Amino acid sequence: MPTVTYVHPDGTKHEVEVPTGKRVMQAAIGAGIDGIVAECGGQAMCATCHIYVESPWADKFPSISEEEDEMLDDTVSPRTEASRLSCQLVVSDDVDGLIVRLPEEQV
Repeated sequence: MPTVTYVHPDGTKHEVEVPTGKRVMQAAIGAGIDGIVAECGGQAMCATCHIYVESPWADKFPSISEEEDEMLDDTVSPRTEASRLSCQLVVSDDVDGLIVRLPEEQV
């Protein structure tokens, strides 16, 4: 089962085993990770599941859709080239070891 590590702004890390096919956001909510709010429930309509995806995993996910791109313009914490909505990222064996950083704020 792939592993995702969520890194809080203070450097605290939470490693979570995630079944393939589950979204990075769903895994965080299921594991009780603070820092992912997911107000819209994963519909790419709120940007409260904003994360920063570490290299080299960023290139292993599909490109940002137009809808996701628009939502990322509305994040509370600064948008960077590493910004993604965790509800749009599906975990697969290709991203085993994925590291994502949580922003300072979501709402």
